[in-house]
Amino acid sequence: MKIRKTCIVTGGAGFIGSHLCQALLANDCSVYCLDNLLTGNLNNIKSLENDQSFRFYKIDVTKPLDEKLIKDDKIDLIYHLASPASPPQYRRFAIETLLVNSVGTYNMLQLAKKNKARFLLASTSEVYGDPKEHPQKETYFGNVNPVGIRACYDESKRFAEALTMEFNRKNKLAVRIVRIFNTYGPNMQADDGRVISNFITQAISYKPLTVYGSGRQTRSFCYVSDMVSGLIKVMEGEKTNGQIVNLGNPDEIKIIDLANLILKLTGSSSKVVKLNKRLQDDPEKRKPDISLAEKLIAFNPEVSLTEGLKNTIAYFRNL
Repeated sequence: MKIRKTCIVTGGAGFIGSHLCQALLANDCSVYCLDNLLTGNLNNIKSLENDQSFRFYKIDVTKPLDEKLIKDDKIDLIYHLASPASPPQYRRFAIETLLVNSVGTYNMLQLAKKNKARFLLASTSEVYGDPKEHPQKETYFGNVNPVGIRACYDESKRFAEALTMEFNRKNKLAVRIVRIFNTYGPNMQADDGRVISNFITQAISYKPLTVYGSGRQTRSFCYVSDMVSGLIKVMEGEKTNGQIVNLGNPDEIKIIDLANLILKLTGSSSKVVKLNKRLQDDPEKRKPDISLAEKLIAFNPEVSLTEGLKNTIAYFRNL
């Protein structure tokens, strides 16, 4: 008989979090979705409302958690995804970003310790900063501006990683850290400032696609279903305890080529406009080395960029 697991997903009304909640329910888990809706959206989880195994609570995890909410269940798994995650979001909510990745992470680690639960920290490729190593391996310490305009996110995630590893070493807590590389798909916010959502909304509105700098900077984009599958495998894997694992799609593309591909897929007559100045601390290259994920969990992204973009374009057209 399959043992039903009880999970907490912080940031569960967000982009990746909402897909994760849906996948966990499909895996016969009971899910507590915690989100203060700073950047999350209830529309992302509307289809889950009638599932008796799903409970949503509007909660700020930087505040003490009222454990009476979950008094009937022992928590087995905690996926900590709560945090603004795109540059416009975390620059707008810089202090909140710093707090959720420090105090919020501490609170959820304490809850994991009390329940003897497994804990997964959703970290980010931003811990590598503007990398001097390409592609980026988990052993690379990064090239981060500690006081730049992106530091509220980059440095708070680095702190969250350090805190998580101390709970593993000091308290023998079962932890996993996933460094998430650029992810896209349905449930992205149209105005979140990510490059794919920017380009798609501009293209279907017949507005110019704005490219910062030369457009030769590169990114590697992972479709959300592949990312969620990887997160669950890292959490459930026996070989991943205490590990830091890159998750993403290593297929690299220039930003200018991405813009032209989106124009082709949308059939838009919009033009590409280059803005001279790159954003401060914007990485020149970003590509994950996923060899560790391949080894530990047989991670292999399945959705091609073209297929994923078609699904994402259809989602944005229906908004």
